[in-house]
Amino acid sequence: MSSWPRPTTADIALRAFASSPSRLFTEASLGMQDILLSDEAQRILNTHVRHSSLWQIEAPHDGGSQAWDLLLVQWLEEVLYRAEIHNQWLVDCQLAFSWEEKKVIASGHVSWVESEHVEREVEIKAVTSHELQFTELKVSEHAHSPWEQVPDFQGPGWFCDVVFDI
Repeated sequence: MSSWPRPTTADIALRAFASSPSRLFTEASLGMQDILLSDEAQRILNTHVRHSSLWQIEAPHDGGSQAWDLLLVQWLEEVLYRAEIHNQWLVDCQLAFSWEEKKVIASGHVSWVESEHVEREVEIKAVTSHELQFTELKVSEHAHSPWEQVPDFQGPGWFCDVVFDI
């Protein structure tokens, strides 16, 4: 596990760690899904028939720095949308990114099960930009965790903090 629910003054949040930006998207996606699931749903999730699809999102890009944080918010909103509207509950994904001059395309190879078979304990209304972080740690850089249940992390690697409105 590379994501941990963490305390926040309101709502619910998570911190995730990974070796690359694409893997961090996966860890944040899986962490968000784990927050939503009931204990029983987590126990039986792998008994459901899995399907595969390609999910894509596009975002404007000015050709300057890569806005990973805002793209992550958009991707997580897509995951919630797919579960609610298309009956597709993400259970795993691998992402690739194409940073073009005026836009970025995130393409995810997604394994999913039908949402109607997944019991949820919590409902996330929105992915927020409150306390949002998507940060690279260089070799020997350290991210201290102020939360007892979330470990510290040392680079090289990436970490993110995301707060959800419930």
